[in-house]
Amino acid sequence: MGIRTTSGLGQLYASVLDTVGNTPVIRLNRIAPDHVTVYVKAEAFNPAASVKDRLALNIIEAAERDGKLQPGQTVVEATSGNTGVGLAMVCAAKGYPLVVTMADSFSIERRKLMRFFGAKVVLTPRAEKGYGMYRKARELADANGWFLARQFETSANADIHESTTGSEIVADFKGERLDYFVTGYGTGGTASGVGRVLRRERPETRIILTEPANAAIVASGHVQARSDDGAPAESHPAFEPHPIQGWTPDFIPLVLQEAIDNHYYDDLVPVAGSDGMQWARRLACEEGILTGVSGGSTVAVAMQVAETAEPGSVLLAMLPDTGERYLSTPLFEHIEAEMSEQEVALSKSTPGYQMP
Repeated sequence: MGIRTTSGLGQLYASVLDTVGNTPVIRLNRIAPDHVTVYVKAEAFNPAASVKDRLALNIIEAAERDGKLQPGQTVVEATSGNTGVGLAMVCAAKGYPLVVTMADSFSIERRKLMRFFGAKVVLTPRAEKGYGMYRKARELADANGWFLARQFETSANADIHESTTGSEIVADFKGERLDYFVTGYGTGGTASGVGRVLRRERPETRIILTEPANAAIVASGHVQARSDDGAPAESHPAFEPHPIQGWTPDFIPLVLQEAIDNHYYDDLVPVAGSDGMQWARRLACEEGILTGVSGGSTVAVAMQVAETAEPGSVLLAMLPDTGERYLSTPLFEHIEAEMSEQEVALSKSTPGYQMP
């Protein structure tokens, strides 16, 4: 095999925002069962390193087109982190102030990233869960006349996944098998937007939706109470705190309700957070792919589906973000900053440049 070369994309970008989307689909070569082919769609290749860059960009641009967002107006949104980081990038590029509300249970690096982009981050008590940070964002919007992004209700969310994520998948697998598509949900934008496209253009593809085993709110069958505008009216009674950050708030988002009502998924599979962490670590150590607990959880379910899939089946799993969003979480708790005994022994195996 000769030396790898590159030739450029043949395109000069007018803005960082023009680099959102067109993320790669990557084959897993070492951890997938031999009788199937498993691919992942690596959303960490977006400029702010998560799938939420897509909806962040479309929420702002749709509001600009509709006149709901005025020049210089402050944007406010509740987020577990990735949407906030995406909005912080978009607002920085476009010149909008941003205020984010976020429960204090989410990773510290997410707060720092948003603040690094120039956003303000207002923390809410973890005991109030996602519903608390959501209500705080609405309070701030109402009190100050700010633009509320409403990622959980806005049609701009699923629409961008229909026009980009779903379209990319169809294009990448043109002329190829695609037997299963596996995704979790946070807002539900991916499930609803990609679901529209696959049901229309690849009806043979089985769509697998997954959610945390200890917060299986969709599987519970309990109907989400809503306000007149589709917003959650209360926390979902089947919710329990779970370690898959970015997935499954303590309510069923209106955006996800479309996928539920229109049967955009064929199976609903629960996954334990510990399994998600195990597979995220395997992706890093055995495939060289860095993703978070949500990506690891999606792959965990894909591997479970692969076990009974017929030989030759092709599976695609969504990897929503990068593992760097999780450095202060249990995903990295086994990774030490200081040298291990083995590393110290390696250092001592030659005489020079040893740490005291």
